[in-house]
Amino acid sequence: MDQTTALVLLIVVAVVGVVAVLAIMRRPVSSAATEPADRPLAVATEGMKRCPNCGVGNLVTESTCSNCGKRLA
Repeated sequence: MDQTTALVLLIVVAVVGVVAVLAIMRRPVSSAATEPADRPLAVATEGMKRCPNCGVGNLVTESTCSNCGKRLA
């Protein structure tokens, strides 16, 4: 392969890359990424209870919140 062929091949690959980037940038944004989440706090994990007052996760065996001291439900 001579230098002219390599240069033409390099230019073709660069053009394909630019076209791909433009296609990605022009595609519509999905609605899932723009909609807000249902809850501001994460759902409690197994073995954890969320404090209804401050939202901190506590062990399921605890009766009061480790952060604010309020009684857990």
